[in-house]
Amino acid sequence: MNIKLFEKLYFIGVGGIGMSALARYFNSKGLEVCGYDKTPSELTNQLQEEGIDIHFDANHIPENVKTTNHHSLLVVYTPAVSLDSYQLQYFKPKKWNVLKRAELLGLITQDAYTIAVSGTHGKTTTSCILAHILKSCNIDCTAFLGGISTNLNSNLLLSKKGNIVVVEADEYDKSFLKLNPDIIVVTSVDADHLDVYQDANDVKNTFKAFVNNLKSEGMLLVNKIIDINFKTDDDTLQLSYSSSVKADNYATNLRLENANQVFDAQFVDILPGQVYEHQLKDVVLKLPGKHNVENALAATVVASYLGANSADIKSAIASFRGVKRRYEFHANGKYVYIDDYAHHPEEVKATLEATKQLFPNKKITAVFQPHLYSRTRDFADEFGESLSLADEVLLLDIYPARELPIEGVSSEMLLQKISKSEKYLIPKELLLEELTHPKREVLLTMGAGDIDIFIEPLTQSYQDEVD
Repeated sequence: MNIKLFEKLYFIGVGGIGMSALARYFNSKGLEVCGYDKTPSELTNQLQEEGIDIHFDANHIPENVKTTNHHSLLVVYTPAVSLDSYQLQYFKPKKWNVLKRAELLGLITQDAYTIAVSGTHGKTTTSCILAHILKSCNIDCTAFLGGISTNLNSNLLLSKKGNIVVVEADEYDKSFLKLNPDIIVVTSVDADHLDVYQDANDVKNTFKAFVNNLKSEGMLLVNKIIDINFKTDDDTLQLSYSSSVKADNYATNLRLENANQVFDAQFVDILPGQVYEHQLKDVVLKLPGKHNVENALAATVVASYLGANSADIKSAIASFRGVKRRYEFHANGKYVYIDDYAHHPEEVKATLEATKQLFPNKKITAVFQPHLYSRTRDFADEFGESLSLADEVLLLDIYPARELPIEGVSSEMLLQKISKSEKYLIPKELLLEELTHPKREVLLTMGAGDIDIFIEPLTQSYQDEVD
């Protein structure tokens, strides 16, 4: 399929983080872009301001879409949209060109030099750091990001003339198998999306299949802690990285200075015909947690491989301000309020460990909205263990997203798995009152559902009083 032949694109689920980046990309190319989403959001508001026509009626398709010549219209949908949705039911049986988001991303990148950042956790932050480094080092690239980079204030970085593309390789629905990258980064491989995968081995085998898509003479960069033997061609450069064990690329001398992480990076610097070890001392990273040191290290190795100067990389990392909803500070005075997208037990654990590192002598209150009945069921014990790292836990009801309820699976069931005595179930409508009377010393909201609706009112309340 030649995407250059299309004049109009209709996105079903245009407000999703991955879909909106694609919509922005084609809008920037001068094509007519429109779409549907279930509810308005800050992101859909921004898309509309950029000239993208969006409707929110679930049982409607604009007439100007229906009457478009089917050869000129491309319909794109996200796997988060139900297959029995009105829009898909209309387009699927007819002779329209209909693609999943990942299939479209595969078409965009098929002729580009593609860097695919994969992993069950860490891919968004790593992608955003990498895009920021490349931009700062004047290495022209396009980047489709799974979060809003604070530096860019966008989930899309557009290249002016280059052919390098940074993408997040999404393992959900096995959609990353549509990509054929020149560089692959694997940040983590944990059991997740068990509504799609049979078990943890199925997840691992699918990552192996993805790595097999690496182009000839490509580079594979893998987190050292991943227990998978990735087999690649002899002409593939395969490297490891870590913040905790010796690897080809590793961080040492980790410490906190002025609430920032500082570390030394020992990494393999690769130039045409040369591979040698190089040390970058006193790298300053504003993001907390060892996992973010690893994310920065992975981005450093890739940027160096693409020709970025070490001193410029170090400067770029120091100026990186993070990703929206990835450990995002909204108040940091008398009261601390942080919001995070964590929705897997390993992510919850990493977020709470980072918070305890930053605030070792303060009481930490975690508000968690479980995401998906299936994920809550499959990882109930692990969630209980991770959430027990907080001093106080408040649980909201499960956010169902695309799922129907599962008998016996509830937040109350999850509550029993948490070992702390200060643990409570709380309805959404009572949360603001509970968190503002009294205010918590360190408040952390976590989840991938609609818990972000509380960010603005909580920020207002927690910023009212500063030191």
